[in-house]
Amino acid sequence: MSLARFSGCSATMNVMMAAVQKAARGLVRDFGEIEHLQVSKKGLGDFVSTADKRSEKILIEELQKARPDYAFITEETGIIPGRDPHHTWIIDPLDGTTNFLHSIPHFAITVALKRGDEIVVGVTYDPIKDEMYWAEKGKGSFVNQRRLRVSARRHRDEALVAMGTPFGNHGDRSSFQKHLEKIMPVTAGTRRFGAAALDLAYVASGRFDVFFEDHLKLWDLAAGILLVKEAGGYVSEINGGKNMLESGSVLASNAILFDSFQDLLKSS
Repeated sequence: MSLARFSGCSATMNVMMAAVQKAARGLVRDFGEIEHLQVSKKGLGDFVSTADKRSEKILIEELQKARPDYAFITEETGIIPGRDPHHTWIIDPLDGTTNFLHSIPHFAITVALKRGDEIVVGVTYDPIKDEMYWAEKGKGSFVNQRRLRVSARRHRDEALVAMGTPFGNHGDRSSFQKHLEKIMPVTAGTRRFGAAALDLAYVASGRFDVFFEDHLKLWDLAAGILLVKEAGGYVSEINGGKNMLESGSVLASNAILFDSFQDLLKSS
C-alpha cells in the first residue's frame, strides 16, 4: 500500500491521507488475523476494540503533529478540546466494525475537518480495496485520481437503494419497516452493507443511487455528506431538515431522484 499523493490536493488533504493510510496499515494487519483467531466471542470482540482504538490513536497523533491546535470529535475518545476554536477533526477510526469482526472485507477509516459549522474537507478510505474517497469544499469529489459524479438515473424503478437497518436496541424497527414496504416494490433493489461512510461514498461515485439511514453518529456522516455534495448530489435529513450531523438522519441521492424518494419516505 503506497502513500497516495494525488494532484490537486491541498496540504490539509495530504495530511489527512497520510494519517488514514498509516492507521490503515494496522487495521489491515489486524483484519488478516481475525479469521485465524481461535478465541471466545468476548476475546474476539476485545481484539477488534483494541484495533479500533489503535487506529484512532494513530489518527490523532498524526493529525496533531500537523495541526496541533485543532480540536477533535472521535468515536472512541469523545471530545478533545483544541486551542483553535474554529477547526475540529471528526474521526471514525473503523466504520463497519461488525463487518470487521466477522472478517467481511468492507470497512473504512473516515476523517472530516469542520471549519466553524461547515464540513470543508473529508476523506473516507477503504484499505482493502485501496480506494481513497476525498473531497474539498468547492473542488469536487474524487476516488484516488478519478473525479466522481452521482448517478444519472432518472426513474425510481432503476434505482439501487442502500440503507442502514435497525439492530439490537438501535433504531426504530416500526419506522424502518414502513420505509421498506414503500421502497421495495418500486425500485431495482435494496442493499445493506453495514458501513454508512462507504454507503455515502458509493452514492457519490454512482454505485448507489440512493442511501438513507437514521440514528447515525456525526462521525459516520461528516466526510460522506461532503463527498455527495461535491459529486453533484443532494443530502438532507429524511424529513427534509439540514441538521444531519445533529440528528443522525440522512437521505442522499442524485438531484433527479431526491425529491421522489424524500416524498416516498415521508409518506411512510
